[in-house]
Amino acid sequence: MRFTNKVCLVTGGGSGIGRATCKRFAAEGASVVVVDINEEGGNETVKMITETEGHAIFTKTDVSASADVRAAVDTTVRQFGRVDILVNNAAMMTFKSVVDLEEEEWDKVLAVNLRAVFLFCKYCLPHMGNGGVIVNVSSIHAHEGEANVAPYATSKGGLEAFTRALSREYKPANIRVNCIAPGGVNTPMLWANPVIKNMNPRDVLYSEPEQIAALICFLASSEASPINGTTLIADLGLLSAL
Repeated sequence: MRFTNKVCLVTGGGSGIGRATCKRFAAEGASVVVVDINEEGGNETVKMITETEGHAIFTKTDVSASADVRAAVDTTVRQFGRVDILVNNAAMMTFKSVVDLEEEEWDKVLAVNLRAVFLFCKYCLPHMGNGGVIVNVSSIHAHEGEANVAPYATSKGGLEAFTRALSREYKPANIRVNCIAPGGVNTPMLWANPVIKNMNPRDVLYSEPEQIAALICFLASSEASPINGTTLIADLGLLSAL
């Protein structure tokens, strides 16, 4: 198994892509730290893993709060001694025009989607050794425009720039940093989008969370060792058709 004896921390692990990623890492031998603000969802992910003889713990965390992030990393290090793989997946989205968007809403989206990535990298990197891996979950919204999602698109564009910069910073330490940018994924966030709600469901292109999880695990594996500082687009060809 590719991740035997590896310690993997996944944010947003209580549902969707995060849950599928936690389960995939655990199935391939990793000890998984499930990070989520949703206690019920996080504990359910742990239960799914432990029922199949995997190893996982849950830490309730507001990823936008520095103290919570430090506590989650401290818990991981106390339990396992290190962090081998960090997956920054937690995200939120609003569907408002810039004029209608409250300043606090803008700040919250940027805090959850971008500042949290900085915080987890900042506090995990000192506990990562040679061969550590960070995978950040972006979105095709970083590449194509859609009305009324400006803070989300901005956060994901910033995330990809941050990924490129950090990959250069830690290349001498042999720590790889990459992104994956999914298109539509069959999660509540997709179906909450007003544009999608107005479409015939049969016309909506989307991947399953498990498919994105498989790609995240690939980027985290030794098989992807030549890949660093890049974004893997996983959008079922949507961008190529624009």
